[in-house]
Amino acid sequence: MSARRIDLSVVVPVFNGAETIETVVSHVLRVFHEHSIEIVLVNDGSSDHSDLVCRTLANQFPGTIQFLNLARNFGEHHAVLAGLAVASGDAVAVLDDDGQHPAEEALRMWRILRTTGCDVIYGRYIEKQHSLFRNLGSRLNDVMATWLLRKPADLYLSSFKVMNRFLVDQILRYRGPFPYVDGLIFWTTRNIGQIDVQHRPRIAGSSGYTLRKLVQLWLNMFLGFSIAPLRFAAAIGLMTSFFSVLFLAAIVVDKLWINPGVPPGVPTILTCITFFSGVQLTILGFVGEYVGRSFLSQNGMPQYVIRESVSLQPGTGVASEADASTEASGRELAHA
Repeated sequence: MSARRIDLSVVVPVFNGAETIETVVSHVLRVFHEHSIEIVLVNDGSSDHSDLVCRTLANQFPGTIQFLNLARNFGEHHAVLAGLAVASGDAVAVLDDDGQHPAEEALRMWRILRTTGCDVIYGRYIEKQHSLFRNLGSRLNDVMATWLLRKPADLYLSSFKVMNRFLVDQILRYRGPFPYVDGLIFWTTRNIGQIDVQHRPRIAGSSGYTLRKLVQLWLNMFLGFSIAPLRFAAAIGLMTSFFSVLFLAAIVVDKLWINPGVPPGVPTILTCITFFSGVQLTILGFVGEYVGRSFLSQNGMPQYVIRESVSLQPGTGVASEADASTEASGRELAHA
């Protein structure tokens, strides 16, 4: 028996979503009941019993739901890549696990994707239901993406998106250990659309969005998809050298003609040393981060590690469960 054709894969990265994921899945199945879909649940090292809930759902809907259990928390973008690697639909939608992305809007985005011929459709929230901290972080991330990725200023990079198969296949060609999905999208295409969508309050729980995760996201964007930080560091070095020469000339003029009797100021010297040391350390930090990431990439550091998978065996209609003790590179297990 040949495997059935899947119109749309819905990838849901799950992090501490035990209270919400069942509701999200039920809503997706209800909205897309007339279409051939699959749902890929990726548990990203949750500390609650999300793995148990996802495993139960996969066993309950063996022809529709796949479940990947990552060995630890790798991050949202890593989890999304893990889901994309096993998704087989002609298009792929990415939804959060907290119920803030309505399935009805995903259906509308998917239809617009097919009619417009865009490679990806982003959902732009009409009214965001995030906290003030997360809204501020999203705003800063948007500004940086506009500068580094040359993103149109009016395009909002949300985690709510629908992509066609061409774009998904191109994203999966990335083998580096520091993925940034939106950066990969902009590397691949400029055939991008967006529509206004509803953004609902969380069903339960609180956001896992932290300052540490925000910094990691920025670093992945800065250092993985642009050499702008190195150019910025070089510009700072040149400007510092230029102003240092001017400052030195001013000191010579002051000593020879204006205040010849005043000894050079020790505080001024200490301030200059501290300033230049900070500039040097900043530049070395940029360079070191690039070198370190290059080393990890060349060393074969995996993007994610799958501890367990529950998926549909092609052509059988029966769910198969991988050995829970097996740990392998995400790429290896996903394509096995």
